[in-house]
Amino acid sequence: MSETVEQGAKPALNALLAQMPAVERVIASTEAQALIAQYGRTQVLAAIRATLDGWRRDIQAGESAFFTDADVEAFSIARVIAEADHSLSARTQSKLRAVFNLTGTVLHTNLGRALLPDEAVSAVVQALTQPANLEFDLASGKRGDRDDLIDELICELTGAEAATVVNNNAAAVLLTLSALAARKEVIVSRGELVEIGGAFRIPDIMSRAGARLREIGTTNRTHLKDYEAAISARTALLMKVHCSNYAISGFTKNVELDELAPLARSHSLPVAVDLGSGTLTDLTQWGLPAEPTVRATVEAGADIVTFSGDKLLGGPQAGLIVGRKELIAKIKKHPLKRALRVGKLTLAALEPVLRLYQAPEFLRERLTTLRLLTRAAADMHEVATRALPACQRALGEGYDVSIEPMFSQIGSGALPVDVLPSSGLVVRHRGKGGSGRALLKLERALRALPRPVIGRIADDALRLDLRCLESADEAAFIAQLAELRL
Repeated sequence: MSETVEQGAKPALNALLAQMPAVERVIASTEAQALIAQYGRTQVLAAIRATLDGWRRDIQAGESAFFTDADVEAFSIARVIAEADHSLSARTQSKLRAVFNLTGTVLHTNLGRALLPDEAVSAVVQALTQPANLEFDLASGKRGDRDDLIDELICELTGAEAATVVNNNAAAVLLTLSALAARKEVIVSRGELVEIGGAFRIPDIMSRAGARLREIGTTNRTHLKDYEAAISARTALLMKVHCSNYAISGFTKNVELDELAPLARSHSLPVAVDLGSGTLTDLTQWGLPAEPTVRATVEAGADIVTFSGDKLLGGPQAGLIVGRKELIAKIKKHPLKRALRVGKLTLAALEPVLRLYQAPEFLRERLTTLRLLTRAAADMHEVATRALPACQRALGEGYDVSIEPMFSQIGSGALPVDVLPSSGLVVRHRGKGGSGRALLKLERALRALPRPVIGRIADDALRLDLRCLESADEAAFIAQLAELRL
């Protein structure tokens, strides 16, 4: 504000400031009581003070809409309460929010990976609201082991002798190496030294576990004789890593587990296999790409197998370790096991998911992940047909919306080169220039909706793959398009 405006406006500004209601008057008002009932007096009082302090700063800076006498009525208690309500609503909104995953990636790492089936959700709610026998043996009345809740079930489904669970597969690999190979060598093919999301690298994990990596072979070719030549008195175990997040083609050679296991046994060494995503059933029966199952890996000679709970298995985030009884016992006794163990919510969710696999004839219908992966493209096309009119109305004349075929991905490092036929909405900007900026603006607007919509921009268009939009959420998605603000 200029010096002339300051000199002439100061009395008027003082008059405006004098018109502002006192905090005590606002907090005692009838309008404030509803907010207090919802948020508590402490938060409401702080929000009222912040609102009035903000107005004072604006008035004194000459930047407020309250600068003229005609606006004095805007100092009403109702307006103070309205602004305080807005700030409280924004402040108390959960940071973890439900979104519409229209990226085309079913197991999206950034969006929470596997969605739990109803049976798991009910079990988690019960574990949240009632005491449970997490580490209490109901038969003996003594302290129990939390692994006892699920290890028998895991062994039934995998054919392993014993099992334990930790908080994710990275932890499972770390714990296995720490317990079985500390200060000794682990032999791994150079072509299997993978890096997955979050900079998880096999060599780094091995180093943190206190084991020494012994690389063999080349990036594209490793032979059985390479393993045999590397075995020494320092060797603790042989390790294979399933390269689920990339593929090498062409002039390649790798040693299969059924070849490696006899060599390991002849030297009295265990073989550990990191399956990564891990699956408990043959996916090809539903037309999905082949992926090695845990049972087949155990039967092929693996002494230890590690895999995730929240990827192809379709359960909560967890790392499962299965294998020979004496090796699992050693792993469970390691001090890291307590640091990496899972809580009651993970176990509550994992057990019902595993039980779904006991009735494979119902698995496609009841396991959410499998249901989404096996949806027919025609289903998504029907959803797109119903959503298209509302989407075009919401976007107006600046954009064209069409229904087009597209391809979904499984995600989370599982089968990265395989795609699933899908269908969805494709949005293109009608303008001659600035298409990229317009699409980014639209993408931000979709993320700002009450339930954010997450799509992807590719080939100069915003693509909304409808594979993960099921009937229960379809109406809510279409309805909130009317709230889109560009």
